[in-house]
Amino acid sequence: MSDRGPEMEIVHLLRALTVELGAHSARFAQRNGMHPTDVRALITLMDAARAGEALTAGHLGAALGLNSAGTTALVDRLERAGHVRRVRDERDRRKVTVEVDERAVALGWSHFGPLIARAVELLSGYDARERAAIEGFLTGMREAAGDDVSESHHNEPG
Repeated sequence: MSDRGPEMEIVHLLRALTVELGAHSARFAQRNGMHPTDVRALITLMDAARAGEALTAGHLGAALGLNSAGTTALVDRLERAGHVRRVRDERDRRKVTVEVDERAVALGWSHFGPLIARAVELLSGYDARERAAIEGFLTGMREAAGDDVSESHHNEPG
């Protein structure tokens, strides 16, 4: 595959952005005495809450690729730090979900808020059709990364 062309330039920019976003997240984790997986867990929990879903520890662990012991250690660590709380389901008292504490949300906004504001500012410079194209591209790339496309493209030259 050629390393030139406008498509590859965008691919290289996406790769560079991924590296920068990872470093930004790592700085947040380090400054707050967290493991990078802790940050991923909080993001997963906030995304679920935004979608109106409650996650059990088991579902959280599955989303993060952790085993049961690793998930328990993660939730215990986040709970001790005041970032999450375990909540018993009102209808089924045996079911316990994990929720992000408002203080953790505020902490996240203090670090990621300026970056989010910059993204919103940049996106406001595009019209609805351009934003739809950006959203379509990012959604497709997210799905491709989740599908692990490297497993399905063995015949491409390396």
